[in-house]
Amino acid sequence: PLTSAPRPVSTPQAYSQYPQGDSQNGPPPMDHSMAQSPVSQPYSHGAMNLSGPHPSYSQQYGAPPPMQQVTNQMSGMQIGSGPPTSVGPGYAHHPSSQPPISAAYSSAAPPSYTQAPPPLSAAPSQPPPPSEPAASQPYYGGPPPPQQQPFPSAHHPSQPFVSSSPYLGPPSQPQAPPVSQQQSFPPGPPAQQPFPNSAPPPVSQASYSGPQPQSQPGPPPFHSGPSPRGPIPPPSMSQQQANHLPPGPMQQQQPPQPGMQGGYPTQQNGAFGQPRGPQPGYAGPHYPGQQNYGAGPAPAPAPPAQKRLDPDSIPSPIQVIEDDRVNKSSEPFTTGVKGQAPPLVTTNFQVKDQGNASPRFIRCTAYNMPCTADMAKQSQVPLAAVIKPLAMLPLPFLDPPPPQTPPYIVDHGDGGPIRCNRCKAYMCPYMQFIEGGRRFQCGFCSCVTEVPPHYFQHLDHTGKRVDCYDRPELSQGSYEFVATVDYCKNNKLPQPPSFIFFIDVSYNAVKSGMVNIVCQELKTLLDYLPRENPEADSVVRVGFVTYNKVLHFYNVKSSLAQPQMMVVSDVSDMFLPLLDGFLVGVNDSRMVIESLLDQIPEMFADTRETETVFGPVIQAGLEALKAADCAGKLFVFHSTLPIAEAPGKLKNREDKKLVGTDKEKSLFQPQSGFYSNLSKECVAQGCCVDLFLFPNQYVDVATLGVVPVSTGGSVYKYTYFQAETDRERFLNDLRRDVQKPMGFDAVMRVRTSTGIRATDFFGSFFMSNTTDVELAGLDCDKTVTVEFRHDDKLSEDTGALMQCAVLYTSCSGQRRLRVHNMAVNCCSQLADLYRNCETDTIINFFSKYAYRSILNTPTKTVRDTMVNQCAQILACYRKNCASPSSAGQLILPECMKLLPVYLNCVLKSDVLQPGADISLDDRAYLRQLLSCMDVSESHIFFYPRLLPLVKLDGGSLPMAVRNSEERLSKGGVYLLETGLHLFLWVGANAQQELLSNIFGTPTFSQIDPNMTSLPELDNPFSQRLREIIDSFRSQRSRYMKLMVVKQEDKAELIFKHFLCEDKSTSGGASYVDFLCHMHKEIRQLLS
Repeated sequence: PLTSAPRPVSTPQAYSQYPQGDSQNGPPPMDHSMAQSPVSQPYSHGAMNLSGPHPSYSQQYGAPPPMQQVTNQMSGMQIGSGPPTSVGPGYAHHPSSQPPISAAYSSAAPPSYTQAPPPLSAAPSQPPPPSEPAASQPYYGGPPPPQQQPFPSAHHPSQPFVSSSPYLGPPSQPQAPPVSQQQSFPPGPPAQQPFPNSAPPPVSQASYSGPQPQSQPGPPPFHSGPSPRGPIPPPSMSQQQANHLPPGPMQQQQPPQPGMQGGYPTQQNGAFGQPRGPQPGYAGPHYPGQQNYGAGPAPAPAPPAQKRLDPDSIPSPIQVIEDDRVNKSSEPFTTGVKGQAPPLVTTNFQVKDQGNASPRFIRCTAYNMPCTADMAKQSQVPLAAVIKPLAMLPLPFLDPPPPQTPPYIVDHGDGGPIRCNRCKAYMCPYMQFIEGGRRFQCGFCSCVTEVPPHYFQHLDHTGKRVDCYDRPELSQGSYEFVATVDYCKNNKLPQPPSFIFFIDVSYNAVKSGMVNIVCQELKTLLDYLPRENPEADSVVRVGFVTYNKVLHFYNVKSSLAQPQMMVVSDVSDMFLPLLDGFLVGVNDSRMVIESLLDQIPEMFADTRETETVFGPVIQAGLEALKAADCAGKLFVFHSTLPIAEAPGKLKNREDKKLVGTDKEKSLFQPQSGFYSNLSKECVAQGCCVDLFLFPNQYVDVATLGVVPVSTGGSVYKYTYFQAETDRERFLNDLRRDVQKPMGFDAVMRVRTSTGIRATDFFGSFFMSNTTDVELAGLDCDKTVTVEFRHDDKLSEDTGALMQCAVLYTSCSGQRRLRVHNMAVNCCSQLADLYRNCETDTIINFFSKYAYRSILNTPTKTVRDTMVNQCAQILACYRKNCASPSSAGQLILPECMKLLPVYLNCVLKSDVLQPGADISLDDRAYLRQLLSCMDVSESHIFFYPRLLPLVKLDGGSLPMAVRNSEERLSKGGVYLLETGLHLFLWVGANAQQELLSNIFGTPTFSQIDPNMTSLPELDNPFSQRLREIIDSFRSQRSRYMKLMVVKQEDKAELIFKHFLCEDKSTSGGASYVDFLCHMHKEIRQLLS
């Protein structure tokens, strides 16, 4: 009885091996039989006759594969192929003159990559004779080049599975011969034994290229159940084990085990991977008719066939995203249903607020919290919420976006917001009115509070207030209160904020064109300062400073005919040389400001000063805001490492030799405590800092970024800035940064109901105690991630509540409280927890946790810890929620089936596993950037979107393809979006018509790889492509510069770096390899 089949899958029926049915993720409720939960439905893959109709394969990825390929699909993580040959141990050189398989693009590989490679013994001419022993199939297809393998490759066919010695853990250095590169194995025995470390033919399999040329289909061998003569590929994980076990003593042929059927044992639905093989320390099982691998000589080899875990048979991010979009984008998501996971961040959906905050404001890792701390510890699923308090609500994905009203503003007059007497939670839909409406009981702490007379209202027959739906705070998940003077600093209402622009005018900044561009842009940008009423003028005041080794302040008072410059050369004791005329209203002083902005580039055009200061710049802005008694934001445009004598002076400490060592963590920590102390002062004043960097060499982002990160600001980085190519990106970032809605001088507190509490926080902010998150500035792009821990038991009846309240000054100078409420369910069964998790949010949390950990822990330890926690999550599910099955299968919860692929992307990211070409500054920059990303940004950052540009007619986007080089066709053009970059990859054989439509030139060689924007051509394809690029850019908080990449051009290396399902040059595993590694880790935990 499929009581809880997962949601219907879109056509084409791709990766979903499940029957259609109502959507209910995960195993069925406990009252149903656990025998056939959707995540573990038997595949009965053993004695079934595969040559007949085979319903369980009706839903493969893409088109259903031909029958002879089915065995390769989900038949067990069959890693590696047939046994070794007599030609030599391990890999056999194929006797024919077949050239080695080339990497990546195999010219003979068919353009469609949806099929699996043919089965083991598909031979070019004829199948091997029936009497031939198993050992006759040679291996083909080798491991990747040496530098790329921390995990054993998933398809090393080089290992016969005879090992019975326990796995000893990977040696620190690869000890195999360079070609075979089995990095994780101890050295093998002498060559007469068929063991892993013999050298294979030079086959570089950097990415899987579909069926290889030599594999023409032969009749499908041993597909049907018991096979009296044909060899049976080991159904066990022993193949994988062989990837990980050091060689052991040779084993003798064991007698066939009675009752063992040939073919593969039963496989379960949702089970990726393979039937269980020998545990470390046990001999592998053998099957009737199966030659013991590695024993005895073998006859002459048959032509080679390749067998590996097929990438199409493992969970596809693209398919999951597509299914969610098909199933969940049509109906609005109503937030009133407690414990319901929202649609994925990649789906366009509208939200109806019915008492819980929209997922645009809050996303949780789990919408069903475990009732006890023990259960949480057992599952290892992190309990966290990613909160974006001032998120912009219009849907960025739809064009034009449907109007979604921002949170309502509630004004309770002088009395201020109604709150619980004890825990101070704000009035919300979880408060229960009692005694005819005269009192209310708090949903968080259960304390009873009197209702003030002015707020009293009668209750209806259900116990609700009759004005419930007229009051946002009683019926909505998100709303704002106008704060009274009690909520203001020093009990006085705040002044409107100020913006101060600090422009570096040293030699590098002037020469790159930055100074000129900033001054020209500010003349128009000052008309777009943030305001709440689009009709009214902005009340934000502005000031201007230029600096190199000294600071130049400008008096731009409206009564002056020309601006006046005042120089402060004593930077060791910074002060503000003028009060009146420094901060002014734009409209009052427009003429003077424009005159100043025209003069600055001329004044410093011939400068020879190369040194800069940085600490005094922040101090000057802080002093100016103190003098004006207001909060505000500093925009600092800076170019070089501040080495001039001054507070906050830095030295160049870039040392590539420390990368990968235990001392590497020091490179991510600030050089001194100066900037940490300075940021503390900035936060106290409400002084937020945004830093725009234009470096040509090391500038120590880890230290310069301390103030922006601690004050709720942002860092923007334009390495090797060139006016003509980077101008557009910089100006778009600057415009958005100046205009975007934000709050100042903010304090955020997260309250929870009894049983859990907020224990840890991630993001760009400062904390002076354990509960209050202080933000000098908070804009619409910033998130704060909160981790929760149990401090008591939770009850399934009441669930768990959280309330995030942010007190801030709006850009018009009004003090406000924004409140977001969230209720989730609680469960005492692990199956319920695993049914309502959100993988994208879990990955967002894990990445922030890992990126913060590298400040104190070696990166390798951080990576290992993450793999271990992920393995524990999946092992706990396998042990407690999945129905019993062979241990050789990898069984993943429906809502977490993408956890391995996304986790691998985090592990391979530049911060945790850098390539040789990435700078320390870039790593520090990305580390800071990720700390306040929301879930949609972290999703695209770790798993970029790859779109084939085929038919662009109509309003919908073409369906994305998976991030792997083998998905690229030489005849195509693809758009890759990473959240920070856009790449347009052009295949060498792209059609002339396509090239003419996009670039206006029919030949590949005439395309200019240096273009950063596409020509505006008058054809529908060009117009639609430019619309798509514009809409992608509008969805992201940073402007993505377009880079045209021609196939086999040198820039292709940068592009390939983002194809995250492939191996990375820095040693990151491919998705297939990592999934096998994950499987091994899970099995070790379970054994």
